[in-house]
Amino acid sequence: MSTTQSERLRELLEPLVSSQGLDLEEIAVDTVGRKRVLRVVVDSDTGADLDRIADVSRALSAKLDETDAMGSAEYTLEVGTPGAERLLTEHRHYVRATGRLVRFQLAEGGELVARILAADDEGLDLEVPGVKGRKATARRLAFDDITRARVQVEFNRKDDASDKDNDNDKKEEEA
Repeated sequence: MSTTQSERLRELLEPLVSSQGLDLEEIAVDTVGRKRVLRVVVDSDTGADLDRIADVSRALSAKLDETDAMGSAEYTLEVGTPGAERLLTEHRHYVRATGRLVRFQLAEGGELVARILAADDEGLDLEVPGVKGRKATARRLAFDDITRARVQVEFNRKDDASDKDNDNDKKEEEA
């Protein structure tokens, strides 16, 4: 896809996405066999549920139908969210990933896996998990020290709120 088409699509679609309370994260046009697929990735600070995705999909489809932005050839529109292991590239992505485990590629070389506790304009407050029974440690990481960051999927994370609920349930059962 040419930069011109990408810019034109972004200019056309971004106001519609914003009017739905979402951020336009990515636009990609891929050729699959003889068909083209327009993939639009949206997100927000509170996430995007299926109803919001459906609403923005209908609005984008209507706008694309009334313009020639995709040309006359057939295409499929797919609207979705960034996914579980999203790449963090904007400040808002780091803010949205607060509480999540992230793998960082560092500018000085090396890698760090840590949980984002807070994000401000200069960088991140992190909790680096302890290894082999050691306690977690706090660390500050400036944005300039990060070359790449990706959210990690956690299958066995114990959520503090659910642990407290489970403890209360057990106490009620014992009573």
